[in-house]
Amino acid sequence: MSFESQRASARRKNRRRLAAPVLFMALVAAPAYAGNVLPVPSVTIYPGDVIKPNWIVEHDFGSGGPMRGAAIDTPTALIGKVARHTLLPGLPISANAVGEPRLIVDGQKVRVIFEQDGLIIETYAAALQAGGAGDVISIRNLDSGVTISGTVQSDGTVRVGG
Repeated sequence: MSFESQRASARRKNRRRLAAPVLFMALVAAPAYAGNVLPVPSVTIYPGDVIKPNWIVEHDFGSGGPMRGAAIDTPTALIGKVARHTLLPGLPISANAVGEPRLIVDGQKVRVIFEQDGLIIETYAAALQAGGAGDVISIRNLDSGVTISGTVQSDGTVRVGG
Protein backbone atom coordinates (compact mmCIF):
# COMPACT_ATOMS: atom_id res chain seq x y z
CA MET A 1 0.00 0.00 0.00
CA SER A 2 1.37 3.39 -0.92
CA PHE A 3 1.86 6.22 1.51
CA GLU A 4 -1.04 8.22 -0.04
CA SER A 5 -3.49 5.32 0.20
CA GLN A 6 -2.47 4.72 3.84
CA ARG A 7 -3.16 8.38 4.63
CA ALA A 8 -6.54 8.24 2.89
CA SER A 9 -7.47 5.09 4.81
CA ALA A 10 -6.51 6.75 8.11
CA ARG A 11 -8.64 9.84 7.30
CA ARG A 12 -11.67 7.64 6.57
CA LYS A 13 -11.25 5.82 9.90
CA ASN A 14 -10.96 9.14 11.76
CA ARG A 15 -14.10 10.47 10.05
CA ARG A 16 -16.05 7.34 11.07
CA ARG A 17 -14.75 7.62 14.63
CA LEU A 18 -15.87 11.27 14.83
CA ALA A 19 -19.14 10.80 12.97
CA ALA A 20 -20.67 8.37 15.45
CA PRO A 21 -20.47 10.68 18.51
CA VAL A 22 -21.59 13.70 16.49
CA LEU A 23 -24.59 11.79 15.11
CA PHE A 24 -25.43 10.49 18.59
CA MET A 25 -25.35 14.03 20.07
CA ALA A 26 -27.52 15.36 17.26
CA LEU A 27 -30.13 12.66 17.86
CA VAL A 28 -30.14 13.15 21.63
CA ALA A 29 -30.31 16.96 21.42
CA ALA A 30 -32.92 17.09 18.64
CA PRO A 31 -36.03 16.76 20.85
CA ALA A 32 -34.91 19.64 23.07
CA TYR A 33 -34.72 22.01 20.08
CA ALA A 34 -37.30 20.36 17.86
CA GLY A 35 -39.96 23.04 18.19
CA ASN A 36 -40.52 26.72 18.59
CA VAL A 37 -43.69 26.55 20.70
CA LEU A 38 -45.26 29.91 21.47
CA PRO A 39 -48.62 30.96 22.93
CA VAL A 40 -50.99 32.45 20.36
CA PRO A 41 -54.59 33.68 20.49
CA SER A 42 -57.29 31.16 19.54
CA VAL A 43 -59.71 34.05 18.89
CA THR A 44 -59.34 37.68 17.85
CA ILE A 45 -58.51 39.76 20.93
CA TYR A 46 -59.32 43.45 20.69
CA PRO A 47 -57.55 46.41 22.35
CA GLY A 48 -58.70 46.78 25.95
CA ASP A 49 -59.74 43.13 26.32
CA VAL A 50 -58.40 41.33 29.38
CA ILE A 51 -56.83 38.08 28.12
CA LYS A 52 -58.54 34.94 29.44
CA PRO A 53 -56.90 31.48 29.69
CA ASN A 54 -59.26 29.88 27.14
CA TRP A 55 -58.27 32.49 24.54
CA ILE A 56 -54.66 31.26 24.42
CA VAL A 57 -53.31 28.07 22.82
CA GLU A 58 -49.78 26.91 22.13
CA HIS A 59 -48.59 26.59 18.55
CA ASP A 60 -45.37 24.97 17.28
CA PHE A 61 -43.79 27.21 14.64
CA GLY A 62 -40.86 24.85 14.00
CA SER A 63 -37.46 26.18 13.09
CA GLY A 64 -38.78 28.61 10.47
CA GLY A 65 -41.04 30.47 12.87
CA PRO A 66 -40.49 33.69 14.80
CA MET A 67 -37.54 34.02 17.11
CA ARG A 68 -38.38 33.36 20.77
CA GLY A 69 -36.92 36.67 21.98
CA ALA A 70 -39.31 38.66 19.81
CA ALA A 71 -42.49 37.12 21.26
CA ILE A 72 -43.95 36.21 24.64
CA ASP A 73 -43.04 32.58 25.21
CA THR A 74 -45.32 31.43 28.06
CA PRO A 75 -49.12 31.53 28.33
CA THR A 76 -48.92 32.60 31.98
CA ALA A 77 -47.22 35.84 30.89
CA LEU A 78 -50.40 36.72 28.95
CA ILE A 79 -53.27 35.71 31.23
CA GLY A 80 -54.84 38.74 32.92
CA LYS A 81 -52.97 41.26 30.75
CA VAL A 82 -54.77 43.80 28.58
CA ALA A 83 -54.35 43.83 24.81
CA ARG A 84 -52.93 47.12 23.53
CA HIS A 85 -53.41 46.14 19.88
CA THR A 86 -55.65 43.71 18.02
CA LEU A 87 -54.20 40.21 18.48
CA LEU A 88 -55.01 37.83 15.64
CA PRO A 89 -55.53 34.07 16.00
CA GLY A 90 -52.47 31.92 15.33
CA LEU A 91 -49.95 34.78 15.40
CA PRO A 92 -47.28 35.22 18.12
CA ILE A 93 -47.73 38.06 20.60
CA SER A 94 -44.97 40.63 21.13
CA ALA A 95 -44.26 41.91 24.63
CA ASN A 96 -45.35 45.46 23.76
CA ALA A 97 -48.75 44.25 22.49
CA VAL A 98 -50.02 43.65 26.03
CA GLY A 99 -49.90 45.57 29.29
CA GLU A 100 -51.10 45.65 32.84
CA PRO A 101 -54.83 46.31 33.40
CA ARG A 102 -55.72 49.95 34.01
CA LEU A 103 -56.84 50.55 37.58
CA ILE A 104 -57.52 54.22 36.96
CA VAL A 105 -59.14 55.82 33.93
CA ASP A 106 -58.80 59.43 32.76
CA GLY A 107 -61.18 61.73 34.68
CA GLN A 108 -61.86 59.23 37.48
CA LYS A 109 -62.06 60.47 41.08
CA VAL A 110 -59.22 58.78 42.98
CA ARG A 111 -58.17 58.57 46.61
CA VAL A 112 -54.75 60.15 47.16
CA ILE A 113 -52.51 59.18 50.06
CA PHE A 114 -49.51 61.10 51.38
CA GLU A 115 -47.53 59.31 54.09
CA GLN A 116 -44.31 60.47 55.75
CA ASP A 117 -42.85 59.98 59.24
CA GLY A 118 -46.09 58.56 60.65
CA LEU A 119 -48.22 61.39 59.21
CA ILE A 120 -50.94 60.21 56.82
CA ILE A 121 -53.01 62.62 54.74
CA GLU A 122 -55.82 61.39 52.51
CA THR A 123 -57.75 63.42 49.98
CA TYR A 124 -59.38 63.02 46.58
CA ALA A 125 -58.21 64.12 43.15
CA ALA A 126 -59.21 63.80 39.51
CA ALA A 127 -57.01 61.57 37.38
CA LEU A 128 -55.64 63.42 34.37
CA GLN A 129 -54.53 60.18 32.71
CA ALA A 130 -55.13 56.43 32.95
CA GLY A 131 -52.73 54.13 34.74
CA GLY A 132 -52.08 50.66 36.08
CA ALA A 133 -50.26 49.52 39.20
CA GLY A 134 -46.81 51.12 39.35
CA ASP A 135 -47.52 53.81 36.75
CA VAL A 136 -46.82 57.44 37.60
CA ILE A 137 -49.80 59.58 36.60
CA SER A 138 -50.83 63.23 36.84
CA ILE A 139 -53.75 64.10 39.11
CA ARG A 140 -55.51 67.39 40.00
CA ASN A 141 -56.33 68.09 43.64
CA LEU A 142 -60.10 68.73 43.82
CA ASP A 143 -59.78 71.29 46.63
CA SER A 144 -56.86 73.40 45.41
CA GLY A 145 -56.79 72.69 41.67
CA VAL A 146 -53.04 71.96 41.86
CA THR A 147 -51.71 69.30 39.49
CA ILE A 148 -49.36 66.74 41.04
CA SER A 149 -47.88 63.35 40.14
CA GLY A 150 -48.32 60.13 42.03
CA THR A 151 -47.81 56.38 41.74
CA VAL A 152 -50.81 54.11 41.21
CA GLN A 153 -51.03 51.42 43.89
CA SER A 154 -52.43 47.91 43.39
CA ASP A 155 -55.60 48.86 45.35
CA GLY A 156 -56.37 51.76 42.96
CA THR A 157 -55.18 54.57 45.24
CA VAL A 158 -52.48 57.06 44.26
CA ARG A 159 -49.48 57.58 46.54
CA VAL A 160 -47.76 60.98 46.43
CA GLY A 161 -44.67 62.44 48.09
CA GLY A 162 -42.57 60.77 50.82
